[in-house]
Amino acid sequence: MAGALAEALATGGLAWLFAAVLAGGLVRGFSGFGGALIYMPAAAAVLPPVWALITLTLIDIAGPVPNLPGAWAGARRREVAVLLAGAIPALPLGVWALSRLPQDPFRWGLSAFVGLLLVGMIMGWRYRGPLGDALVGMIGVIGGFLGGLTGMAGPPVIVFYMAAGHAPAVMRANLLVFFLAVDLLVLATLAVSGLLEAVPVAIAALLAPVYMIANMAGARLFNPALAGVYRPLAYGVIALSAVIGLPLWD
Repeated sequence: MAGALAEALATGGLAWLFAAVLAGGLVRGFSGFGGALIYMPAAAAVLPPVWALITLTLIDIAGPVPNLPGAWAGARRREVAVLLAGAIPALPLGVWALSRLPQDPFRWGLSAFVGLLLVGMIMGWRYRGPLGDALVGMIGVIGGFLGGLTGMAGPPVIVFYMAAGHAPAVMRANLLVFFLAVDLLVLATLAVSGLLEAVPVAIAALLAPVYMIANMAGARLFNPALAGVYRPLAYGVIALSAVIGLPLWD
């Protein structure tokens, strides 16, 4: 592990990763979303696609673990199970597709995907139709595939919960349990596939404390009276990350 840590410290662009983790953690802390949207384009500019996914998954696991007992108690676990039933078979397909993508096409596609999601968030896209188990399972399939391919299982699931009308506490608990389960499934898939390498794990170990502290700082900075300022700021940071992550600037 000492050799992997030394190689991690010598990674080109490590300072850029720390900046992305700091920005992503702050945005997630005060807005409740956007950490992966900020981190992944930046990571894809510095690391191979699979390494970017490994580091995101590990730092994303580290952040919410202290909140898991409360979330488990407050979650609608049957609903989460239906989502996971769809995600489990689709997630390895996403990891498989990621492992075969060259870095530059992945970066172009990821920045375009983040840009599309950003447009959707700004325009307030929502699903207004009926929400049966079949649809919930299909949302899990889409979320699982995107989680394996991009590390971002959240967008389709968040749109679903915005349409479901749950109380904010239930929505937050369900999302925390689902995302943590997806992250663990991504790690297991990477390990079984022989893709979980020591160097990106060491990079994640360096980044995780910064991400956790930034999350806590972002939450402390949040002032409900200034909520209208934070959201446009988060959108701006996400857009900047997507643009900077393009191969144009190499």
